[in-house]
Amino acid sequence: MFQRLTVVLLAVLALSACDGVDPNSPLGQRKAIFKQMLKTSEDMGGMLRGRLPFDSGRFAEGAVHLDALAREPWQHFPMVRDEGDSSARPEVWERQTRFHELARQLEASTGDLREVTRSQPLDATQLKVPMDRVEAACKACHSEFRNH
Repeated sequence: MFQRLTVVLLAVLALSACDGVDPNSPLGQRKAIFKQMLKTSEDMGGMLRGRLPFDSGRFAEGAVHLDALAREPWQHFPMVRDEGDSSARPEVWERQTRFHELARQLEASTGDLREVTRSQPLDATQLKVPMDRVEAACKACHSEFRNH
């Protein structure tokens, strides 16, 4: 009985560890980048909305990190739709010009936010508008190209 239970437990653990996405595949790479972007922007937004204490140094570091991340995922969208559990709609591959236009808008908004954070000391009230632009750029692309 113990052996049978052990085998079943090991099988369940092995299956739960597999989410089916190769972390080195284009899908795995972009999912990892998008998760980092989400975590970074949530922390920054939390500081501006009072959920987290405002830390100007940490916010500025987050802006630099978010700007760098915003330039990375696009290289991991191959020219043809890849296999796997992607949140991307087929339109990503069907409307490449528009998809890349929205990617450039995100990059511009994160770049603007990064620039604003170079002027110290930071004032949280002055960061709201540029952060709102970053969030709007994310939402615009999600609305057109992501399955929710």
